Amino acid sequence: MVTTAYGGFPGAVGVSRLTVYDWPTVEGLPGGGTPHLHLTCTEGYVVTAGRGAVQTLTTSGFEETPLEPGTVAWFTPGTIHRLVNDGGLEITVVMQNSGLPEAGDAVLTLPQDRLADPGTYADAVRIPAGVPEAEQVQVARARRDLATRRFLELRDATENGDPEPLAEFQRAAAQLVRPRLEEWEQRWRDGARAAAETTRAQLDALRAGDDGHLAEARVSATGPAARGRFGMCGRLAVYPGI
Repeated sequence: MVTTAYGGFPGAVGVSRLTVYDWPTVEGLPGGGTPHLHLTCTEGYVVTAGRGAVQTLTTSGFEETPLEPGTVAWFTPGTIHRLVNDGGLEITVVMQNSGLPEAGDAVLTLPQDRLADPGTYADAVRIPAGVPEAEQVQVARARRDLATRRFLELRDATENGDPEPLAEFQRAAAQLVRPRLEEWEQRWRDGARAAAETTRAQLDALRAGDDGHLAEARVSATGPAARGRFGMCGRLAVYPGI
């Protein structure tokens, strides 16, 4: 009989609810998030309210994908992405590898000197705890605007046929996360790999006429562990254990 080795959320994905920042951007858009990329995770958006777009930049160029209720959009590792809020944009974010994008797999498009080493980067992106919310808003907004200016520079260089600035940022991002790769691999082993191997074992058992794992069925539910947290692209409702 198969002993179920994985009982987490389907596919070992993470989920959060995102209310995109409505602060006007440095180039005058009505609102938007902080440009960044993930190095090992695909991320998906399920739009639940409002209107806007996700702007993306890869070595293939710049794109803008419209977002409205019912839209499902996703992008693979290495995609620099930035949400634009045209009004009331709310998204359920689905993240690969048990929510790793919100647990370290993200590098903001900061100026190159802020990417020099993990300590310098951590200082540049930190939003202080234990201070008035107005001060946190100020820091989060300044962080977003700094990253947006670099994003616009990278976009302009790419569109003008110069791939080196984007390549330089990618190299710096990869170097920044190297100290955390063992930790990330363990998260993958405990999550996505365990989920896939459990399915394989169940398929093998069913082929052999063993349906014993069906007796282990159970139901789980949870609610947000934190609401209103300052994320990269907006205020987050974060779910534990997903």
